[in-house]
Amino acid sequence: MNFAPTDDHELLRQAVRDFAEKEAKPSAAARDEAMEWPTELVKKMGQLGFLGVAIGEEYGGAALDYISYAIVVEELSRVDASLGVIASVNNSLVCYGLEKFGTEEQKRELLAPLAAGRALGAFSLSEPGAGSDAAAQKTSAVRDGDEYVINGIKNWVTNGDHADTIILMAMTDPSQGVRGISAFLVDTHAPGCSVVKVEHKLGIRSAHSCQMAYDNYRVPAWRRLGAEGQGFKIAMTILNAGRIGIAAQAVGIAQGAYEAALEYAKLREQFGKPIIEFEGVGFTLADMATRIKAARLLTYEAAWRKDNHLDYVAAASMAKLYASETAMWTATKAVQVHGSNGYSKEYPVERFFRDAKITEIYEGTSEIQRLVISREIAR
Repeated sequence: MNFAPTDDHELLRQAVRDFAEKEAKPSAAARDEAMEWPTELVKKMGQLGFLGVAIGEEYGGAALDYISYAIVVEELSRVDASLGVIASVNNSLVCYGLEKFGTEEQKRELLAPLAAGRALGAFSLSEPGAGSDAAAQKTSAVRDGDEYVINGIKNWVTNGDHADTIILMAMTDPSQGVRGISAFLVDTHAPGCSVVKVEHKLGIRSAHSCQMAYDNYRVPAWRRLGAEGQGFKIAMTILNAGRIGIAAQAVGIAQGAYEAALEYAKLREQFGKPIIEFEGVGFTLADMATRIKAARLLTYEAAWRKDNHLDYVAAASMAKLYASETAMWTATKAVQVHGSNGYSKEYPVERFFRDAKITEIYEGTSEIQRLVISREIAR
């Protein structure tokens, strides 16, 4: 197997890197500080095809492979992890879910504008009492003729306050447990759907995560995604693919932190020489480079397996687990290499440090990844 990127992959990488360096980087720190949603940058990402990377052209996408998708998220996150997660949510949690489970009507009506960047999507599973225990859904959806009436509260809806369509999980038959959960395609502009608050977060602050309320929200039956009772299966299938995106985001964060530490170590002098010449620093940077390469290869393998229609559940969890822990370790070490300057907002490593932590938590914590992997290898 050869996971080396092709010439087309490298051309794509350079295009995303140019966009990230020239257009996103100058405002990244200020947007993070102000929790400013990157309206114009998201619009430009849509125009460049970054929001529907692996979706077919007939549905508005760029028709590239999942390795290309990983490269896009990695390169965005290398500069600004907020842009990385905005793209990841739209690509793998929304567009992929619609492409895999949607009807032709849903694909034409909803997927096409999402993949083309004319609209934005979000995914809504978590609730106040349903985090890692995703099956503990309390939000209800009651059939009423040709509609469902939805009531409940959802947490941590990334892109929620700017989304046009949300894939929402709600309980249609509580007596059936996980088999009573169904998925719906919410139109956020319809009455009954509202943003309660935008979370004040540690990291990825330019990408908004919201608590949202549904108060007698009516959704037409044609907007149910899949059959009644398939919601939990749909959610888990979507998250399996989504973990490739979060692994790529983590690789990008780690790469950005490593590059900042490497540059600083070459310039910073102590005791008459650059600190990279001290083994304590040089060996740390060597470990960073090695771990990042391993994390990238795991991520590309998971993407390759998905592209080749092979079982990728364990591969995606391994990639997400290792890459996220690599991002946190690398960012922590990058702060240390900077010394007291690493604690200052004048340098980017404190932002990489804050951004890295969430990759160990969302779309399945590290503990959940180990659970998934252990079950897969025991089969």
